[in-house]
Amino acid sequence: MFDEVTGQPEAIATVRAAAAGDGLAHSWLITGPPGSGRSTLAYAFAAALLARPGDEEATAAQVAARTHPDLAVLATENVIIKIDDVRRLVTASQFSPSAGRYRVMIIEDADRMTERTSNVLLKALEEPPPRTIWILCAPSEADLLPTVRSRVRMLRLRVPTIDEVAELLERRDGVARPEALRAAREAQSHIGMAHRLATSDEARSRRARTLEVALGIRSVSGAVLAAAELLDVAKADAEAITAERDAEERDQALRSLGIEPGGTVPPGLRAQLKALDDDQKRRATRSLRDGIDRILVDLQSLYRDVLLRQLGAELEPVNLAIMAELERAAAAATPAETLATLDAIAEARHRIEGNVAPALALEAMLVSAVRAPRHERTA
Repeated sequence: MFDEVTGQPEAIATVRAAAAGDGLAHSWLITGPPGSGRSTLAYAFAAALLARPGDEEATAAQVAARTHPDLAVLATENVIIKIDDVRRLVTASQFSPSAGRYRVMIIEDADRMTERTSNVLLKALEEPPPRTIWILCAPSEADLLPTVRSRVRMLRLRVPTIDEVAELLERRDGVARPEALRAAREAQSHIGMAHRLATSDEARSRRARTLEVALGIRSVSGAVLAAAELLDVAKADAEAITAERDAEERDQALRSLGIEPGGTVPPGLRAQLKALDDDQKRRATRSLRDGIDRILVDLQSLYRDVLLRQLGAELEPVNLAIMAELERAAAAATPAETLATLDAIAEARHRIEGNVAPALALEAMLVSAVRAPRHERTA
């Protein structure tokens, strides 16, 4: 499973040594920027901890499928991790391992725990059973309470290089080198996003349209229309990610309840399906926020490239495929205006995190991107 971890040789060496008994702590915090491979490393580490000699391949397969009896995972696509889910995980952590060498508890996106939820986990970290290992994942150690940080061993991941991400796409997904490099560069080394851009025509089209819309804003009214269109792009992206999974989950739930596809749900079972629907709605909300944030990250890369052109910097642009458009945009504004737009994008991300309506945040941000035609600017 370590073959799936890209550009992190020091971290791999650390966890491999720990799994062999050299410096093994009872709780770990793996941090790194989005797309750096936090969860991938956590599961590879878990497989190394759980495997007995001669059983490595079978253990890795079970961990990959999340079916190993001594592995417990808490992952959420909702806005926050529920306190009851953490309580159940803490209870499960008290059991002795039944097949592996240890019992491994993984919490993905541990930064989504509220303070109250974190305090429930804290009690388990203070007095863990001797053969239980906790592995938490978060973007930064600052995202967790100081009391939690003081009880874990930190492991920081770096941003993989474009070449490293491209090599992974070639080896794992069979993507040709030129397409792999472009996807890795435009995803800014975010492994999951690079995979989507390399393998999905729709993802590439949505990203291209995002940049086209931003570069075409010429008036305040145009900015308002552009905000609405970008919000639609984000919704389409979110639906593409969640729709198929939602349908599969509902079909599985119906089968587990003994209901044929298209059959009537008995009144006594409707509450269970309603709980699933509520979870999917919360996930859709989170997925939409993530989709909007991806758009803002793409726009940051666009105006960063424009600023580099304006300043004459020799750095390679993220959006190399639209170099002509970058040159035109650089000529249509001053560096100060481009910096103001970059500041507005950062402010929009902050506002959306604070639950400001995305449409309003996008409109306010895109007004800063209005660029009048050259003849109007010189008149």
